[in-house]
Amino acid sequence: MTRALPEPTYRWFAPGIGTLGLRPFDLTTDVTTLYGWVTQPYARYWGLLTATVADVHAEYLRIERSTHHHAFLGEHNGRPAFLMERYDPAYDAVGQVYDVAPGDVGMHVLAGPPVTPIAGFTGAVFETIMNSLFGDPLTDRIVVEPDVRNLKIQALNERMGFRKHSIVDLPDKQAWLSFCTRDQYADATRMGEVG
Repeated sequence: MTRALPEPTYRWFAPGIGTLGLRPFDLTTDVTTLYGWVTQPYARYWGLLTATVADVHAEYLRIERSTHHHAFLGEHNGRPAFLMERYDPAYDAVGQVYDVAPGDVGMHVLAGPPVTPIAGFTGAVFETIMNSLFGDPLTDRIVVEPDVRNLKIQALNERMGFRKHSIVDLPDKQAWLSFCTRDQYADATRMGEVG
């Protein structure tokens, strides 16, 4: 008997891309998929290149047990395609390097390797995540802290409306602390920067 996966908490149809959705990460079903992603060279900034399946399971078990950090598997037309983590910066190392404001939500994103490359796919994934996070009326600002060497995600962040604040030292990296308010995201969407 096949185990039922958690229902999507957010679903969006991206024209020319397909249906993108987010559902709670399922330790039993999703660890092997995620392991296959985080141990690839393109995911070096995720910090798990040499991890074992057991290491990935332990990390996401820790997240599952947390009340302030949550993982979601992103799907494209029902197939695993990306990972999103939502966290409360007040309980994270990043909360030690800036003054956390009410309504701040931290976010991490990792796209899986494409089965077939689709133009605009990564932008649509990011838009799905941003729409989902700002769909919570308590979210005022999204916080990211990409590795300073990760130029691709920095460029994508800027396209989505993020503004660089400062370079900060975190336990595992030197990072660009960046913020995106609802208005900044709306402006980026309106000006056609996303996608």
